[in-house]
Amino acid sequence: MVTKSEALKQVNKYLQGQAKLDTLRFITCGSVDDGKSTLIGRMFFEAQMIYEDQVKLLQTDSKKIGTQGDNIDFALLVDGLSSEREQGITIDVAYRFLTTKHRKFIIADTPGHEQYTRNMVTGASTADVAVILIDASQGILPQTRRHSMICSVLGISKVIVAVNKMDLIKYKQKKFNDIFDSYNTFANQLEFDQITAIPISALKGDNIIHKSSQMHWYQGPTLLDFLETVDRRTSSEDCTLSFPIQWVNRPNLNFRGYSGTIESGTAKIGQLIKILPSGETAAIREIILFEDKLRSAKTGQAVTIRLDKEIDASRGDVIVARNTNCGVSDHFEVNLVWMHTEPGYIGRSFWLKIGTTQVNAHITTLKYKVNINTFEHLSVRQLELNDLAVVNIKTDQKIVFESYSDCKPLGAFILIDRMSHQTVAAGMIKFSLRRATNLFQQKLNINKENRRQLNGHCSRVLWFTGLSGSGKSTLANALEKKLHDLGIHTYLLDGDNVRLGLNNDLGFTDADRIENIRRIGEVARLMVDAGIVVLTAFISPFRAEREMVRDLFEKGEFFEIFVDTPLHIAEQRDPKGLYKKARRGEIPNFTGIGSPYEAPLKPNIHIKTSEHSVSKIIEQLILKLNLQ
Repeated sequence: MVTKSEALKQVNKYLQGQAKLDTLRFITCGSVDDGKSTLIGRMFFEAQMIYEDQVKLLQTDSKKIGTQGDNIDFALLVDGLSSEREQGITIDVAYRFLTTKHRKFIIADTPGHEQYTRNMVTGASTADVAVILIDASQGILPQTRRHSMICSVLGISKVIVAVNKMDLIKYKQKKFNDIFDSYNTFANQLEFDQITAIPISALKGDNIIHKSSQMHWYQGPTLLDFLETVDRRTSSEDCTLSFPIQWVNRPNLNFRGYSGTIESGTAKIGQLIKILPSGETAAIREIILFEDKLRSAKTGQAVTIRLDKEIDASRGDVIVARNTNCGVSDHFEVNLVWMHTEPGYIGRSFWLKIGTTQVNAHITTLKYKVNINTFEHLSVRQLELNDLAVVNIKTDQKIVFESYSDCKPLGAFILIDRMSHQTVAAGMIKFSLRRATNLFQQKLNINKENRRQLNGHCSRVLWFTGLSGSGKSTLANALEKKLHDLGIHTYLLDGDNVRLGLNNDLGFTDADRIENIRRIGEVARLMVDAGIVVLTAFISPFRAEREMVRDLFEKGEFFEIFVDTPLHIAEQRDPKGLYKKARRGEIPNFTGIGSPYEAPLKPNIHIKTSEHSVSKIIEQLILKLNLQ
């Protein structure tokens, strides 16, 4: 009989052994029905990582969905969502944990359907190795190529090509060789360091954990043998210190600490650091974890760091090693995976989130997208769901970064839609553009306040928005005349007038409309800086672009004036005959007919032209604007 002390010794010995094992993160990916979930379920079954009651439940569930005889549908072990079981596909990323005598594993089973490519990106972003499954009876499919390309872009350098369902092709070596040769030809253009092909049958268990008796011609390792011995990719722990500040901890006047999670590297007492983007330097005085004081802290630990001197730093700043290669910039070339059904356009404003930093950003250039079949670089006017592209991105303030290939935590970011708050893209920084380091804000002796004092009034932009025919130009023109009579310096930017000059190279696609508004916003900002009251009369149909323009100005400088006129009244007016042409199909993408108008949710001023006369509206505007 084992005594209690002996049992505790055995448990401690086991735990110590487990603690010494390193962890490999791998992703299973490929096309729909290639057998990813079945493969993982089979691995757990053969590794005896599931209990007898789970096996019985799986057998029962397998019979319910029509699995033959006593066979188990191993995919049910991994597919957790009811919708996944009903459709027989993986939708979300399912993470599973497996431990053998030699290694711990974190497995990301990712969806194969093209619709859920964005979930695959999530799983691949942290993986050391990719297991790319190919159905032996189907060969290489478009999603096989897309997933391989995404793995390459995300820096996964070691790939296992698991040619699955070998039982369906009677374990023929030639078919396996043909598939692997085709994959190698395709993958030569990707940045993989190691590609290993293994013929398997997830359903039958061939070459998963045990050698197959059906394929004597294959002399390589089983899938598990390979996973237990393959080297992990360079981890964040191997990078230099980066510690994005999440919170400045000031419980009293005698304590200032910076709280956050170490994203890469190690922090040590006495270590020389600098804070970016300011560049101020100091040394680490204390590292605090709850009530404990540590000598050092490593990647993944949430701690509070105190420095040996007072430094003005705030959320979004990054503590890095003093000799780091981290840079600071606001203009980048990046790899971008578009993950939303709404297209991505040049000029549209997003939130860019990298670490704890969130800034405004917009795409300045769509350089090209990649054809997943030929690797051809294709010119592009907009980004569609699942597009993989190289683009230039500009942020409204400088951020701390490293190239993604050097340090993932400081090179990976997401773009977030400012209206819906949904993630629309995942990006990997390649490098900072030279123009970002060669341009400097010039300090001028005369500023906006000097010009306002000279003019004797404030400067603002009065942004009229509404449907064509709503009365924007009429109201803006009448208001400018009244302001001019009051001695206020003004300038009216009208939609048609601007398109005849500055923006005569733009059409009326969504992409051109966004660029039209971006340019107008920049012109209006210059005029407000000159001390002028700027009136604009543009349909400006998209909320995101109006908010982008608002962000160009200081608080109180931008007034959004919604000229609210029902579509049927605007059509009745139709001063330019545009609605009639649009209804006849002569003007595609006409706002209100072929293209949507997104009404302001919280305009500064809401005008209903069908209820009041122009003179009455102007009187109300003068009172509300208070421009003196």
